[in-house]
Amino acid sequence: MNMNSETPPLLDYLEKKGITLKDLINTALELFVPHPGLETEATAIEMFREEFLDALSDVNVSTLEVACFRAQEDAEEGLIPGLSQERFMGRPGLIADELLGLAIANYLAGVRGIFEFTRFDQAKPGILKKLGPITNDAIGGLVAGVSSNVYTRAFRNAK
Repeated sequence: MNMNSETPPLLDYLEKKGITLKDLINTALELFVPHPGLETEATAIEMFREEFLDALSDVNVSTLEVACFRAQEDAEEGLIPGLSQERFMGRPGLIADELLGLAIANYLAGVRGIFEFTRFDQAKPGILKKLGPITNDAIGGLVAGVSSNVYTRAFRNAK
């Protein structure tokens, strides 16, 4: 999909939240490992860009991402029943944020996306370390799914 002349609506939404396409690509690049068909960072940047634009154009990704951002906002305002600020900040028991990130990664790339989500969730590269508990997993799932798809496509193209 060639998106040069059109910005996906989800990208507009994320930019209003302070997350740019460049932030997403740079986050993916922090865990970049050269791979058959993806030997250089320049090639990776272009493939990440294309794959992000595709993912950001998917209404299902938009719905999941916006739901996560709304949940983050509601949690910050104390509007989620039973979710104390202590639990919201990760001590102990909130796992719904992880499940949402896993769902996004799985939707985009299946089990490979889930594997990538684990890598990104543990390292928290780039923009992920600046986001809240729910939104870092939502964006982490997006980056993980895209990253997995980039490596899969590069490997397939290299054959």
